Amino acid sequence: MQENTQKENKLGTAPLGRLMVSLALPSVAAQLINILYNIVDRIYIGHIRGYGDVALTGVGVTFPIIMLISAFSAFAGMGGAPLASIELGKKDYEKAERILGNSAGLILFFSVILTLTFSIFKRPVLFAFGASEATIGYAEGYIGVYLVGTIFVQAALGLNTFISGQGEAKTAMLSVLIGAVLNICLDPVFIFVFGLGVRGAAIATVISQAVSAVWVVRFLTSEKSVLRLRRKNIRLQAEYIKKIAALGVSPFIMQSTESLVSITLNTGLQKYGGDLYVGTMAILTSIMQFIGIPAQGITQGVQPIISYNYGAGNKDRVMGAFFRLVSVTFTSMFLLGGIAVIAPHIYAGIFTNNKQLADLTAQVMPVYFLGFMFFGIQTACQSTFVALGQAKVSVFIALLRKVILLIPLALILPGFMGVMGIYRAEPIADFISVTTAATLFIITFKKVLREMD
Repeated sequence: MQENTQKENKLGTAPLGRLMVSLALPSVAAQLINILYNIVDRIYIGHIRGYGDVALTGVGVTFPIIMLISAFSAFAGMGGAPLASIELGKKDYEKAERILGNSAGLILFFSVILTLTFSIFKRPVLFAFGASEATIGYAEGYIGVYLVGTIFVQAALGLNTFISGQGEAKTAMLSVLIGAVLNICLDPVFIFVFGLGVRGAAIATVISQAVSAVWVVRFLTSEKSVLRLRRKNIRLQAEYIKKIAALGVSPFIMQSTESLVSITLNTGLQKYGGDLYVGTMAILTSIMQFIGIPAQGITQGVQPIISYNYGAGNKDRVMGAFFRLVSVTFTSMFLLGGIAVIAPHIYAGIFTNNKQLADLTAQVMPVYFLGFMFFGIQTACQSTFVALGQAKVSVFIALLRKVILLIPLALILPGFMGVMGIYRAEPIADFISVTTAATLFIITFKKVLREMD
């Protein structure tokens, strides 16, 4: 217990720069590895001889369902983990463990509902999401298997935040690393050796996520964890569910609206362009995930520091952590996004050997990513809102970019600009959203710091 207390206390006492690096680097690695689950699947699928381009488009149509499943895990995990970190800062271990238990209970509940719902209605849902007669078979084949592992995806993603939330970033990284390495090894076996195609990719993913989930649960029930997952705390209690929901709704909206955005973009591209244009979006979303990896990993690593020190009343450490955070997230996304704008063929060629699809993707990529280069500012502000428990402002910022701006623009602009209007909607929404988020953050952050005096 003493050893665990020392691990937890480092969030409030260790030199800030060194602490941020020690927590952020494993989190960045974990994010990179986690994204590889989907990206590696798409790279392998895109290179299947004879039908890889069509199969890639079909799997791309399943992205909204996958994102929605991840969104519910974020609701429970990212809604609960910052609250648990704040309670650790206050030395209230019992309440922190109740928050963990209630988050685990939510994950179990969501997994059952999502698996049943999407399994029953997957075909009409996939057509609504942009599938065509040419791609529906590949979309159904992939998501039908993937849904079997919903509980593993939810547990691996949702509960892992409680490992990083107690300062165990390396352990959290290993949780993802184990599954991802397994997935990378199993993908070619199931896809090519066993000849299972897209179903093989999904089987590899389910097995890998199951192994990750077992690792996470085993750690959280062991003596190595500051926070212990106990059966008695899994029973849902309204007191804690309300708090988790208030904070979890922001990351939920951020990820679930990604699903809604994907639906809007895919259906628009199918209407104004066809399957080839839908295929470009499958590649663009994968690249966007890749570009966001360093920023997302850094914010996950730094968020426990901000939450813990906010709970402990350490104003200087809260300020220092944020200013370092925003400088790193902005730099990383600006540089990686700049490559997409200046040299798009570098990214496009990774996902397909179909020249027509690669050329079209490279043509639209600079437009699509022009505003995303600056998104590191919003990423830092958004994660800090969550870390400080500022649920209302965080929810508004999450809604602004996608629901208020991007979706309406993607519906309106094609009427004037054709299919390119869909791609141009992204940078317009990004510029407005980043500016608004930065302005609101300056106002809110000053208020929070005054309250800490």
